[in-house]
Amino acid sequence: MMRRLADVGAALAALVVLSPLLLLIALVVILDSPGGPFYLGWRSGKHGRRFRMWKFRTMERGSASLGTITGGHDRRITRIGRLLRRTKLDELPQFVNVLLGDMTVVGPRPEEPAIVALYTAAQRRVLEVKPGITGPVQLESGCEEDAIPEGVPADQYYIENLMERKLRRDREYLETRTAWTDIQVVLATAGFVLRSFIGRPIRRTLPSGAGHEQ
Repeated sequence: MMRRLADVGAALAALVVLSPLLLLIALVVILDSPGGPFYLGWRSGKHGRRFRMWKFRTMERGSASLGTITGGHDRRITRIGRLLRRTKLDELPQFVNVLLGDMTVVGPRPEEPAIVALYTAAQRRVLEVKPGITGPVQLESGCEEDAIPEGVPADQYYIENLMERKLRRDREYLETRTAWTDIQVVLATAGFVLRSFIGRPIRRTLPSGAGHEQ
C-alpha cells in the first residue's frame, strides 16, 4: 500500500511539473516525422498481465510491425528519437502507466509478451512484481541498440546475448530491494539524464548490493 501511494504521488507530481517538457517533446516528435507523438506497445506486467505501455514515439510510423528491438544503425529510428532514447526522455509518458497501476516507478524492466513467453520458471520471478519506469537494468543498459552488431537480426541477438543477463540483474536487485535502494536508483536516473544532456561519461552509481550488469 505504501509503495502504491508513493507511486501515485510521484507520478502526479512528475506529470504536473514536467507537463511543459512533455508538451514540447510531443510537438517536436510530430514535427520531426509524420505520425502521433506516442507509441503504445504491449508489455507483460505483474503475473504476466498484458498492458499498453506509453512512450514517446522514436521510430517512423508503422515501424513496430517490423520488430521493436532495434540495432544501433536501425534506419527506422528518427532524428529526435535517437536523442530521446539516449537521454531516456522517451520513457516519461510511462508515469501514466504508474497512475493506471500497470507499473511502478522503480522495478524490473518491462518486456514484450513474445519475449516473456521464452522465460524459464526461474526467470519468471521478475513477474512477481510490477515492472518499473527505471531500475538497475534500465539504467545500466544505456543505449542498448549500440550493443547489437550491424547486420545481425536484432531480436535474435537480444534473446541469445542480452536477455538472460538482464533478467539475472533484475532478480539480483529484487533480492536486496529496499525503499532506500529504490531512492538510490531514482537519484541515479536523474544523474543519468543530466549527464546525457551535457555529454559527460555515465558513471554507474547504483546500490552496491544489487550487482553490476546490463
